[in-house]
Amino acid sequence: MILAIDAGNSRVKWGWFEESDRNGGWSSVASVSLIEFAASNHDINPFAATHENPARIIISNVAGEGAHQLLINWTSIFEAEPLWLRGEAARCGVISRYERPTDLGPDRWAALIAARALEPGRACLVVNAGTATTIDTLSAAGEFLGGLILPGIDLMRFVLHEHTGRLPLQEGRFVRTPRNTVDAIETGCRHAQAGAVERMHRVLGGDSACVVSGGGGQALIERLDLPCRYVENLVLEGLACIGRG
Repeated sequence: MILAIDAGNSRVKWGWFEESDRNGGWSSVASVSLIEFAASNHDINPFAATHENPARIIISNVAGEGAHQLLINWTSIFEAEPLWLRGEAARCGVISRYERPTDLGPDRWAALIAARALEPGRACLVVNAGTATTIDTLSAAGEFLGGLILPGIDLMRFVLHEHTGRLPLQEGRFVRTPRNTVDAIETGCRHAQAGAVERMHRVLGGDSACVVSGGGGQALIERLDLPCRYVENLVLEGLACIGRG
């Protein structure tokens, strides 16, 4: 049994992966907001509620030191010593060409490893649409060539509202030719997200795969003019790959 934990910028997800001769599968996956996670009662351990000791614990944490300490406390009841994932030069058939591989966020690294397992031998664009949107390029040979980080949809709206005198913080509609302010903001933000993905897809090559994840992933796919595969918990899938070795 593998306990995989993905502590992101806005949510914490974890899953219990059952290993078997045929690669196994998830027995359960859970998710809470980062605020709920931080406010949890210290007497209630979310990881111990339904399962016994895992053989391995793999953690990706980009939520900061507070989340790190909570994760230490709540995984300390298990015998397994957690592997705290960080960017690396190579793992699971993926080679990092980042200037300094350790600077790469563990969530991006796990997502690349998952995408390689899902699309073996094929160039792949790996997109995670969350608080931030990341768009990473993976060659057919398994080389991480580099990628983009840009604000997610909600953050784009917030920045426009905070740094202008009159633009509202309100969700609008995506329309072909916006004729009011909230629709203009919504459509502009959606075009910016989709445009960045499509431009990077052209850089990687038109026949490359595109794997999309994250809370904003489904809405992003609706705006893309290219074939995509949605994977709900791509980072957890990567952590499970690492746990299986």
